[in-house]
Amino acid sequence: MSAYVVMLRERVADPAELALYASSARAARAGHQITPVVGYGAIQTLEGTPFDGVLIHRFPSVEDARAWYESRAYQAALPHRQAGADYRVLIVEGVDDTHDR
Repeated sequence: MSAYVVMLRERVADPAELALYASSARAARAGHQITPVVGYGAIQTLEGTPFDGVLIHRFPSVEDARAWYESRAYQAALPHRQAGADYRVLIVEGVDDTHDR
């Protein structure tokens, strides 16, 4: 079953750190089956506190998403994201092809 990594950016604190993160996180995709779904496009907040940005990537499974997140390459990029901005990050299971059939 597919899984999604959802990154909700609440506030940018250090644009230079965020730029370092962006370049190293891109490189951390190598060897992982990642499909970008949402990449910081325009947001229309309907309820709740607005986010500064939203990123969503699809993975073949929760295990694949965890393998990417826990990879050496992504863990090397992670401190730059944490220094650059406040985020909420989660993995959520997708809906399989048989849902509601």
